[in-house]
Amino acid sequence: MPEQRTIDPKATHIYTVSELSKDIKLILENTFPEVWVEGEISNFSAPPSGHLYFTLKDEASVLSAAMFSRAAKDLKFKIEDGLKAVCFGKVSAYGARGQYQIIVEKIEPKGVGGLQLALEQLKKKLEKEGLFSSEHKRPIPYLPSKIGVVTSLAGAAIRDILKVLDRRFSDTQLIISPAQVQGETAKNEIAQAILDLNRLNENLASTERIEVMIVGRGGGSMEDLWAFNEEIVARAIYNSKIPVISAVGHERDWTIADLVADVRAPTPSVAAELVMPKKEELRDKVNTLAQGLDSSFMVLAADLKDTIDELLHRLRLGIGHALELNSGRLSGVVKKLGILNPVLIVQQHQLKIKDLFRQANVRIEHFLKLKEAGFRTTVEKLSSLSPLNILGRGYSITFKMPELSVVKDIRSVKAGDKIKTRLGKGEVLSKIEEIITHG
Repeated sequence: MPEQRTIDPKATHIYTVSELSKDIKLILENTFPEVWVEGEISNFSAPPSGHLYFTLKDEASVLSAAMFSRAAKDLKFKIEDGLKAVCFGKVSAYGARGQYQIIVEKIEPKGVGGLQLALEQLKKKLEKEGLFSSEHKRPIPYLPSKIGVVTSLAGAAIRDILKVLDRRFSDTQLIISPAQVQGETAKNEIAQAILDLNRLNENLASTERIEVMIVGRGGGSMEDLWAFNEEIVARAIYNSKIPVISAVGHERDWTIADLVADVRAPTPSVAAELVMPKKEELRDKVNTLAQGLDSSFMVLAADLKDTIDELLHRLRLGIGHALELNSGRLSGVVKKLGILNPVLIVQQHQLKIKDLFRQANVRIEHFLKLKEAGFRTTVEKLSSLSPLNILGRGYSITFKMPELSVVKDIRSVKAGDKIKTRLGKGEVLSKIEEIITHG
């Protein structure tokens, strides 16, 4: 039989349940102040308090885990059942239940970084909702007069954009909505800046609105660029009524912003080049169009001349046919008179016939000359209206630069404006020094 023990209050300390639980808690926390634990997550729950509760398990054991809201708010990825993870924290005991657990301070997915997992999870979510759909993407307008930019005023991105635009087309108007592009506040500032530009457009006339928006920053690490992988930024780009070019400075990897934007540029400089063609290219296109216009006028004039010649030819044929018909009718009348045979009547009718024939010839010739003169006048008018002939007589056409609109009124230009004058042969580029009005 086992030895019977009796309680000796003087020699033995009797613990209360709370005292024992408290001592166990102290022993655990002092023994395991910092530990890394690997396991598979199960029984995950996220109550409204912001705390996260789950268990870590392996083939033989299960360990309760808790991650309080203070640590959980920094999580980039979503914790799910079945995720293999490595947790860092301290072992503690929950005295009310006498149950030990790990208080998690950090958690990383097993085999993949937390940021990469968060990126893949958000990609799947947004792709399922259609935010990457090609049907939603809009074309970038050609030669926009007003461009919006969302970036940091202190970064290299804005300097690169300004440099390219100044080199290519310095007359372009730029509206900058500044935002932090790195750090805790960056995602909210970028989303708000995009919203601000859209709200500004709502209060502008259609001809004064921002036509395209560049959103981005210079290069950096994945952590530096993370604001452009945030859901709030992705939705702001997707909901923008202004077409968006994503210009995050990295060549290899794509951010969520790149996938949602209408166009992706690998750097801010490339974004500026995409949105604004070179001035030289525009000049070449204008010259090509002008040459094409000259050729079209020449072809049109040649076609008009051929048409008029064809009409004159048909008119001559018609008049000749009419003469033949009238001659035949006159011959018939002569024959009828010959059958009647009274000499006097015949002579009288012959005289009348000759007179009628002469009058008919005179009228027909007069009619032919009138028609020919009318057609020649029409040809001369058409020729005189040709821009090529007008320029050849010493006249010129003046265009206002850079829009190449024709200057019809002195009030449409001012001192300092550049103009291009088209002569019969060649063009002259000028700068207005003074406006002189008459009357």
